[in-house]
Amino acid sequence: MISRAIEKQRIEAYARSLLDAARGEGRAPRDVQQLRHAIKFSPEVFETLKRMSDESDIALIEQVYEDLRNMLDSEDETVTVDVTTAVPMDASLRAKVRTKCAEDFNAPIFLVEHVEPKILGGIILEARGQRRDASVRAQLMNIRKTLSASFRGGDV
Repeated sequence: MISRAIEKQRIEAYARSLLDAARGEGRAPRDVQQLRHAIKFSPEVFETLKRMSDESDIALIEQVYEDLRNMLDSEDETVTVDVTTAVPMDASLRAKVRTKCAEDFNAPIFLVEHVEPKILGGIILEARGQRRDASVRAQLMNIRKTLSASFRGGDV
């Protein structure tokens, strides 16, 4: 936990950073209003905006908004599944993952693929608040935890 003094410094640094940028562009009053509305944002909105920023896709916000509105209006039942693998998936694996997820969720599937070498191998699936971690890293961590528990208080 950070101290109140450090927290206050961080708050002031963020505010000054926004103010300096807004003044430089002549939009300080508008940015204050935008920040006021951002207080209502869900963590998912912040995460999406962060990902868009990290991927240099901020210019796509208006199109994302339009797609989201169209999906809501059409009551699209598609389930988005985040798939993390150590290496990019090939077409065969992609089809198998999509088919299995479609069976599990009984809905059309949209895959969002992530490559994360730290998982070493295997796959991690996340959708509708569920997470299935079949990565090599998770399996090794489980083995380590099991072995550690088995040898507590023992000779090893």
